[in-house]
Amino acid sequence: MEKAKVSGFQLFVLIVLFEMGSAILLGLGSEVKQDAWIAILFGLAGGIIVFFIYYRLYMYYPDLPLTSYLQKILGKWLGRLIGFFYIVNFIYLASRVLRDFGELLTTTIYNSTPLFVINTLMILTIIYGLHKGFEVIARVGEIYFGVVYLTAILGMLLITFSGLIHLSNLTPILENGLKPVIKTSLTQTINFPFGEMVVFTMLLPFLNDKKKAKIVCVGGMILAGINIAITAVVNISVLGVDLFRRSSFPLLNTIGRIQIADFIERLDVLFMLYLIIGGFFKIAIYYYAAVAGAADIFQFKDQRKLGFPIGMLVLFSSITIASNFAEFLKEGLIFVPIYLLWPFQIIIPSILLIIAFIRNRKKQTSPA
Repeated sequence: MEKAKVSGFQLFVLIVLFEMGSAILLGLGSEVKQDAWIAILFGLAGGIIVFFIYYRLYMYYPDLPLTSYLQKILGKWLGRLIGFFYIVNFIYLASRVLRDFGELLTTTIYNSTPLFVINTLMILTIIYGLHKGFEVIARVGEIYFGVVYLTAILGMLLITFSGLIHLSNLTPILENGLKPVIKTSLTQTINFPFGEMVVFTMLLPFLNDKKKAKIVCVGGMILAGINIAITAVVNISVLGVDLFRRSSFPLLNTIGRIQIADFIERLDVLFMLYLIIGGFFKIAIYYYAAVAGAADIFQFKDQRKLGFPIGMLVLFSSITIASNFAEFLKEGLIFVPIYLLWPFQIIIPSILLIIAFIRNRKKQTSPA
């Protein structure tokens, strides 16, 4: 792996930007209407529990990424095979986020620009950034973390002063009971975005102070989860339940309604600014995990040689992944959680932890 080192704060920033990523743009949990924010918080709680599986594996193998300790736990060949599937999974998810990013820009401000052009510009920027090294991306994250929060505070103030918030849209709370909320959290919000922390099993060895891993990761997840839940509350309060459910990008609709004194309006630029920043970091982290994992499994001494081909694979996958946006969303809601997210985020790591626990216990109890 690359000999990079990042501080606890840099990792914290990357986790927050990654977790918020595209999740803050979409109508997460809209199936449960005005209770979407509760489903998000339930998903956060479940995601933290799942993270402790990754954290325990990290404690067993603090200097190894996921693709390396898979080989330690399962044996060389089976470990490499499962590791290869994780790489394919990271490439696929990077291409999905890139498609999200491109679709949003082409349906809003770049109506006449082909999806391929926008996606190409984004992936080439990411390839260049990670060619310079993971530490560079971490330092850039520190800068844009402040930009994101200043934008969010400004947006919240403008929405409030516009008189758009109607808290009555959030009632009745738990209209249909807890069951639909729990179902949504298990089938959607626990996996997206909180279960996506599995990608950081490839990055935790870069942390310069390993004792901070737990507080940094859990803290980042909690901050991101609260931000996403607040965004859902604001979207429902402004748009109402029906429009929140129908809208592909409810935050864009919310910001589009800001109007103060017939002077401050059309502030879609705030949304676009966050979109580009959030999209960049989410794609970059998935892409980097795929590159680092492939270099580890196929034993490349210089992982930068894999950067361009894997980047092109992400680009072309983002275009060919679905013939239209409706098909793309359907695939993401039905196919991805069952066949990709649950196995790679929860089932396989749980099995790995059980095997690692048994193996390490045998080592501890075996006579010297």
